[in-house]
Amino acid sequence: MIEHRPEPQWVSVETFLTDVVVRPDSPLTNAVTSAVDAGMPPIEVAPNAGKLLKLLVQLSGARRVLEIGTLAGFSTIWMAQGLPDDGDLVTCEYLPKHARVARRNVDAAGVGHRVDIRVGAALDTLPGLQDDSRGPFDFVFIDADKENNPHYLEWAIRLGRPGTVIVMDNVVWEGAVLDPSLDEVNAPGIITALEMMGADPRLDGTVMQTVGSKGWDGFALALVK
Repeated sequence: MIEHRPEPQWVSVETFLTDVVVRPDSPLTNAVTSAVDAGMPPIEVAPNAGKLLKLLVQLSGARRVLEIGTLAGFSTIWMAQGLPDDGDLVTCEYLPKHARVARRNVDAAGVGHRVDIRVGAALDTLPGLQDDSRGPFDFVFIDADKENNPHYLEWAIRLGRPGTVIVMDNVVWEGAVLDPSLDEVNAPGIITALEMMGADPRLDGTVMQTVGSKGWDGFALALVK
């Protein structure tokens, strides 16, 4: 991962907005703390981005959500909170240790009954969702290893339907999309996924740059046609 050094003003503004508008509840703040205590990397989405995910789930009317990349369950909780009572969320996590932390956090947040954590490489677990009788996913959040972003995007389309909303995080990557030599491991996958999002006739998308506690980055938003 590229080291980023956010300007203090960015962080201060984000903290102000989080405290005044976003106002994450204690289960969400505890999820972040639990990740630190478990020695997990602090790469969860910022609170304002988590709240955006929740609102997008609600605005899209999603009842079934797919998340690729669970970590400690911070974004999982946000999206699960946005689901209706009969909604459910499937989230894919590569590391069993992270999945155990996430399970404790989603249960503590009172949304565990809506969350199904699939442990293992996502490219191994995603095919098993194709024959799920519960139907296609309405909303997909991609936030895992960037090398496989093009594959994850393809699976999001396959497991979705016309009208499915796809959000892909970390698509600016401190400007590495302009200079892949800054991160030769992750940048190529990000770039390829963005090119696919712009050219694939099945998708209509856009990208927003962001700056804050997570540095200079951005997210892509697409609709399956």
